[in-house]
Amino acid sequence: MATWAIGDLQGCYDELARLLDRLKYDPAADCLWFCGDLVNRGGQSLQVLRLLRTLGAQTVVTLGNHDLSLLAIAERTPAEQEKVNPELRSVLFASDRDELLGWLRAQKLLHHDPALNFLMVHAGLAPRWTLAQAQRAAREVEQQLHGGDYRRLLRGMFGNKPELWSGRLRGLERQRASINVLTRMRYCDVRGRIAFAEKGKPGTQKPGQYPWFEVPGMTRREVRVVCGHWSTLGRFCGLGVYAIDTGCVWGGALTALRLDAEDPYFVSEKSTRQPRGEKDMD
Repeated sequence: MATWAIGDLQGCYDELARLLDRLKYDPAADCLWFCGDLVNRGGQSLQVLRLLRTLGAQTVVTLGNHDLSLLAIAERTPAEQEKVNPELRSVLFASDRDELLGWLRAQKLLHHDPALNFLMVHAGLAPRWTLAQAQRAAREVEQQLHGGDYRRLLRGMFGNKPELWSGRLRGLERQRASINVLTRMRYCDVRGRIAFAEKGKPGTQKPGQYPWFEVPGMTRREVRVVCGHWSTLGRFCGLGVYAIDTGCVWGGALTALRLDAEDPYFVSEKSTRQPRGEKDMD
């Protein structure tokens, strides 16, 4: 039995199929963790969602910003849904859209396995969060997303304010701040204020901005973190963080991390997509 974490798919079904072959994936024995951004840009989002939905209880997903965006778009009028890109329309107007979107909405924002001592999140953690605080922040959003009033969250979750998560925040502002940390953060200042415009590799950011896992004075956690979201960072291992978004949709690779190995290791499947710039990366 093996447990693998897999980086941002973004609709790259062909690369996922080849990677699973390379891993010799056995659905009866192996566990797959997907760190979010399952959809958008790769052209095969519908195939990705259909596959992952069939993989069963041995599959763990944490939602990314693109996944949440799809769920929000699905609550718009059909006329408004017609205006999005063809790839997302293929999901929104599929015969099994309700089943797929219901499955997607039921997924997590954070997953923690104490036995493996690994935590998975799409983007990152607030620098001052303890493990318990991170779990609570994610759980508050998940309860809203999984409940009957989920449409209120989907209508109000977008926006860059507040930039700084605080325990004093309440209601939708608190949920939005938590979502921004868990699904959008790359850089922040020493207080944890997110620098949304900073998307490049470390060393290109403005002074006073730090990768979320290198903030001076941040809380040190014993748990190891596996995450995606940051393709310009690429494959990274250090400071208890394993980053596995290696830009498959941009012509890079789709990467898996063996979590249950004594020394976790990476396996990558090269993308066959035409390399392109990342000016519209989010």
